[in-house]
Amino acid sequence: MSSLSISILKLPNFRLLLTTRILTTFALQSQAVVVGWQIYSLTKDPFLLGLTGLVEAVPAITCALFAGHIVDSHSPYKIFMMCIAFLTLNTFLLMLAGGGTIPMDKDHLLLCIFAGVFFSGLARSFYMPASFALLPVVVPRKDIPAAASWLTSGFQVAAIGGPAIAGLIYGGYGAHGAWFMPFIMLSFALVMMSFMKPPSIKREAEKKESAVKSIKAGWAFIMQNPKILSVMTLDMFAVLFGGAVAMLPAFADQVLHVGSEGLGALRAAPALGAVFTALIFALRPMKKFSAKRLLIVVAGFGLCMIGFGLSKYYWLSMFFLALSGAFDSISMITRSTIMQLLTPDHMRGRVSSVSSMFIISSNEIGAFESGLAAKWLGLTPSVVFGGIATLFIVAATATLSPAFRKMVVRADDP
Repeated sequence: MSSLSISILKLPNFRLLLTTRILTTFALQSQAVVVGWQIYSLTKDPFLLGLTGLVEAVPAITCALFAGHIVDSHSPYKIFMMCIAFLTLNTFLLMLAGGGTIPMDKDHLLLCIFAGVFFSGLARSFYMPASFALLPVVVPRKDIPAAASWLTSGFQVAAIGGPAIAGLIYGGYGAHGAWFMPFIMLSFALVMMSFMKPPSIKREAEKKESAVKSIKAGWAFIMQNPKILSVMTLDMFAVLFGGAVAMLPAFADQVLHVGSEGLGALRAAPALGAVFTALIFALRPMKKFSAKRLLIVVAGFGLCMIGFGLSKYYWLSMFFLALSGAFDSISMITRSTIMQLLTPDHMRGRVSSVSSMFIISSNEIGAFESGLAAKWLGLTPSVVFGGIATLFIVAATATLSPAFRKMVVRADDP
């Protein structure tokens, strides 16, 4: 066990950041289960499940670049706090509407849920860059690989507990009880973050720079750094076509017949596999990050999606989802650590905002793609097609970019 990986937990600000990220992820992951099951219960339409991804992606992508400029020219801690406060208020209003406190018909309820998803995407466009920029403020550079692994582990732990518990509560107490949980978790996250006392950052130079010039500088840095750009692009296209999370409510109902409780477990399964992988690398941080390993794990992710799409058995589906999470965890740690190591402090907000556009495009627009594919091809063929597309992307990348195959980034590089 690495002493470095344990000693980082002695830093009070990092413990608070880790705890806050876990609570926030717990809340947002459980909220995703409630939104998915409630929309599917009301409509029985896989396309509308995918549409939630598009509704969240539009504000997140539209505001992402501006958000990066704001983070780089202001305190990432204050922006992070404001994001959590906004998410808490948004979830409270969703709880009133979705939980039945405010009576309304089906159409108005769907409108309120989609509005809540839209505002959640708006907050996420600032949340991700602020969180990325805050990490090196509270953690020394030498500890960043271990910190990234601990944050990934925390994310996956929350991604296990949030969906599983939300599904059980929804099945036992209905939508009102299920909506109450993410609101409480976000409230706790807000309280925890208020105890953090991060060092102040001087940003006078960035404040004098215009927003347009600042945003262009962020894009220019990404485009001129092929290591960061290649890793982000491979991950985006792999998840864009290969992800199946948005369709899980339909699979739980039509294919596996397991209800909201089973849906919660299916949503938690990828994180269950990911958390063990992330903990291994948190205790034994990677020193070398290679593109070859990244290509292998992305291909493994695609194969898991094919296996999940073809499975008709609940526990076999759980296995493929858990294994996909293990592969995805390695990809996530690799991507986030390479970005942290290669990004200068004054560019972190803008680089993370570009990264968030890639991530949101892969996850949320990928969910919309899944909904369209399910409508046109059918539920099972759409997931199998996505897995095959991921394998094709890996093969094309490996064949067309020999330089990328040889890429290696080391944690001890200056």
